[in-house]
Amino acid sequence: MDAFAIPDLIIKKRNGQALTTGEIKYFIQEVVNGGIQQCQLGAMLMAIYLKGLTDEETVCLTREMINSGDVLGPWPEEWKGKVVDKHSTGGVGDKVSLILAPALAACGMKVPMVSGRGLGHTGGTLDKLESIPGFTVDVSKDDIKKIVEKVGCCIVGQTKNLVPADKEMYKVRDVTGTVDNFGLIAGSIISKKVAEQPKALVLDVKFGIGAVIQDKDQSRELARKMVTIGKGLGVKTSALLTDMNNPIGKKIGNALEVAESIDCLHGNGPRDLEDLVLKLGGQLMFLSGNAPSSEAGETKLKETLNNGSAAKKFEDMIIAQGADPEKAKVLCEKNADVWSVLPKAKFITPIKSQKTGYVNAIQSRDCAECSLKLGAGRQAFTDPINYAVGLEICVDIGCEINEGDPWIKVHHDCDVIPDAIKSKLMKSIDIQPTRPKNILATRVSEVI
Repeated sequence: MDAFAIPDLIIKKRNGQALTTGEIKYFIQEVVNGGIQQCQLGAMLMAIYLKGLTDEETVCLTREMINSGDVLGPWPEEWKGKVVDKHSTGGVGDKVSLILAPALAACGMKVPMVSGRGLGHTGGTLDKLESIPGFTVDVSKDDIKKIVEKVGCCIVGQTKNLVPADKEMYKVRDVTGTVDNFGLIAGSIISKKVAEQPKALVLDVKFGIGAVIQDKDQSRELARKMVTIGKGLGVKTSALLTDMNNPIGKKIGNALEVAESIDCLHGNGPRDLEDLVLKLGGQLMFLSGNAPSSEAGETKLKETLNNGSAAKKFEDMIIAQGADPEKAKVLCEKNADVWSVLPKAKFITPIKSQKTGYVNAIQSRDCAECSLKLGAGRQAFTDPINYAVGLEICVDIGCEINEGDPWIKVHHDCDVIPDAIKSKLMKSIDIQPTRPKNILATRVSEVI
């Protein structure tokens, strides 16, 4: 006879008491083997949502979620200290993973990156990569190891047996109003990352109007919780708080972001995008013991962008994941005609400035929502995606602009851009008569 009973655990957590290691282990086992009723799982999640989890409970819950299924690896002994990864809480124009993974691989690191899809206003890494003809994110555990061994990196979807407890819990969280609990969010994120068995993990936790969590203090709280869990599970973990008030880079939309990533892989990307790639990667190089400081790590990564080795790793990765070798070569050449390979929108229409002055801000969430309405994203997982459409920003924060100058280009397949999108975009740029005094030198606000 089992020592525990699910109703007793629900009552204990409902009353605000901490669950023991054995109780949490039993709870997760019942989630995975179907021994818990959906109403009971919903009740437990709501109890956790209302009463919270201690750090010890959160670490234990995350560990048992990892143990509920497969883990990647074991990795070869010669990879010791080399396996690393990053996670972003999601942002507008965030294509960092597409650049960072191959750049790290070009430095001799191993990056078995399990990533996700976009939902709502933030884009998904997997959706962006799937705009490359033939590229597949559905890769088995064995093939992940082969690709990482051959190339040094891969970017894949969650395998069927990786952290199955998280999948079961998320289904119920989504319909019971218990998604936005920091303990459950942190456990869900860290469980999938630690299941990769990395030496080091860096978290890009965003705040600002374009972020999922807009309040900086709340983002910091989530970052600290995730760092605590990662360290508690034996992974060297750090978090960077990054500003998401303005879009990252100049392009928003799947194929457009792939094109911008390739520019960055050749050292020709937007300054803010490259800086974020280098800051996150430098932190990983330092955490894992492969650079004496984060600044030294940034220098190594910068070299891979300048000498073409990062771009070559990206080419090798997309070929290993299904892209046609000839098309991949064309796509990844410096100054290549990427639109001979990537899907291209039928029309490109500029939206012009209605004022003369200086660009003070670009409202990232409005831009993302317009891109979503064009078809670049999904509001439900079953929604189709138009990989070709999106937005191309033509200005920088602080630059001078005249009335009538194009400030953003809309890549669209519809004959006429809907008035609602035009109106929203016109309002999403803030132009002031004087140049802003505090132009961000870096998006990174602090390191945790």
